[in-house]
Amino acid sequence: MTRRVVVTGCGLISCLGLNKEENFKALAQGQNGIDKITQFDARQFISRIAGEIKDFNPELHFLKKDLRRVDRFVQIAMAASKEAVSESGLDLSSQNPYRVGVVIGSGIGSLYAVEEQYKLFLDRGPSRLSPFMIPRLITNEAAGQVAIHFGCRGVNLCTVTACASGSHAIADAFRSIKYNEADIIISGGTESCITYMGVGGFCALKALSTRNDDPKKASRPFDKNRDGFVIAEGVGIVVLEELEHARKRGANIYAEIVGAGKTCDAYHITAPEPSGEPAAKAMEFALAEAKMAADEVDYINAHGTSTFLNDKTETKAIKLALGRHAKKVSISSTKSMTGHMLGAAGSAEFVMCCFMIQNSIVFPTINLEEPDPECDLDYTPNKLKEMPLEFVLTNSLGFGGHNITLALKKFRG
Repeated sequence: MTRRVVVTGCGLISCLGLNKEENFKALAQGQNGIDKITQFDARQFISRIAGEIKDFNPELHFLKKDLRRVDRFVQIAMAASKEAVSESGLDLSSQNPYRVGVVIGSGIGSLYAVEEQYKLFLDRGPSRLSPFMIPRLITNEAAGQVAIHFGCRGVNLCTVTACASGSHAIADAFRSIKYNEADIIISGGTESCITYMGVGGFCALKALSTRNDDPKKASRPFDKNRDGFVIAEGVGIVVLEELEHARKRGANIYAEIVGAGKTCDAYHITAPEPSGEPAAKAMEFALAEAKMAADEVDYINAHGTSTFLNDKTETKAIKLALGRHAKKVSISSTKSMTGHMLGAAGSAEFVMCCFMIQNSIVFPTINLEEPDPECDLDYTPNKLKEMPLEFVLTNSLGFGGHNITLALKKFRG
């Protein structure tokens, strides 16, 4: 017998704000958080813009003496996890710790530690390397640190599937609760790699927008004049909970997660499979698990990266998966406002979907000024739309060909 899984808490940090309320307000107003890079001197790079988190204070979450052991991607994961748990109303110390888990993904982990320690090695030799180097850089440290903080001794995983990492984390957490491996899981994705190597690597791939003189207009999914994605940092965390467990304590419920579809392009390490079929299958599998028909979908949060190949291929995939209904469904790419948070993108967008379902709105795709003829669906251009949302899909498509779709619906009891 399977169990129902609901969302009872959310935490969100991005270039638009340090908590979910700041983010939701900015998203509803169609604000853009992209600006010139300040975390290092980017003058020598072809892309000099990013979605940086502003004014984050890690000392609110870690003792100053402990900060040398935890890098930024872990720091922001802790902050968002605290927000999500606090909002859920759960006292985790009163729970069976072996029924409470943590699943937090990251696409890259810490490049800061790699760069810093390699320079130290070159300048001063291997004896000067920090004993905290490895714990700082490995991607599973966010899941580990959050579990330590809250005393969670149940399932603990880190998903690493590039830009699909956060969504895969939520899918794994959903299945763990659905099949009675846990009752509560803190889950999501975190990423912070606006560094010399992070930006330089994506520049070398020719993947980033070079609209450096107009950063607010640089991320423009589905627009004819898009020229690449904008790298960003951020974190999205949710508390997933078994329905009866949540009901017994009178929890506020954002939405119910009802399906997850996973596929692989098996085609190319960075480019999507041109027909869009594997991504379409991920949507179809999510619909099948949710026991929903394609024409019941009200909204899709698109992966929508603002790259030439992704946007037209994802459009094809939506048409394949939804058939005639593709022309009727509302779609948007919130990356137009936040930039691309890489391994955190899917979970951050899942949090946004929870808010949209609860508040009957669709966040817009901003900067959509001249639609690409090959991108001919309703992408909610430039203005928020008010509409009831009963059933929602959110897509994440990662380098390596990883495709995942999560399905949510309005909680009706």
